[in-house]
Amino acid sequence: MIDKRGLARWPRFRYGNLSFLFVTVSSMADTAARLYLITPVLDDAAFAPRLAEACATGAVAAVLLRLASADERGLTNLVKALAPAAQEHGAAVIVASEAKADLANVAARGGADGVHVSGDAARLRELRERLKSERTIGVGAIRTKDDAMSLGEAGADYLLFGEPRPDGSLPSLDSVVERASWWAEIFETPCVAYAPSLDAVETVAATNAEFVALGDAVWSHPDGPAAAVKTALDILERQEASR
Repeated sequence: MIDKRGLARWPRFRYGNLSFLFVTVSSMADTAARLYLITPVLDDAAFAPRLAEACATGAVAAVLLRLASADERGLTNLVKALAPAAQEHGAAVIVASEAKADLANVAARGGADGVHVSGDAARLRELRERLKSERTIGVGAIRTKDDAMSLGEAGADYLLFGEPRPDGSLPSLDSVVERASWWAEIFETPCVAYAPSLDAVETVAATNAEFVALGDAVWSHPDGPAAAVKTALDILERQEASR
């Protein structure tokens, strides 16, 4: 885990030539939060150009590919088709799906950098045992502070707060800010806090979460994903400069 006082590296992240999270915390403490993008639920590779446009800015640390239910082979092939659109621009690719397929196999065979699961400590421990330090394991859908602490202890590499629920609804921004601020202040494991709009980026970043997540605010931006990413990055950099 990261030592927030800046002495240790986080060994569980695999990078190759990727930029996702393999930084010293001392440098992170002196820089703006990184961007973490969450895709819509995808069932084909048609989204790849939009993904590439967003990541071509070079400002995206990671992308969570939310994949529609399919068999393991179908999911693996979809990851193979989509992942390069992000990875070629230095963003790590994390995969998530409600399918019953083996996500660890999907990530390994599809070339993803990690997996993301809902808040299930038993499943998380099983994945940690299988994946060791080779791939990132993130966790979301965290209901309570006790659940968050249990998931951190179970081996999560990061915790995601405030992401859209399966029905598309969102927790209140105030609750996300409270939870991310609490976690970032006390615990070593990094967290990602979801901003439901570009207007919310500054508020979410003020929690000191290591990563700010964006979803529809990027993909539905009238000027395209790259413009949205640039706007978010400008907000983060201005906020950091004002500290």
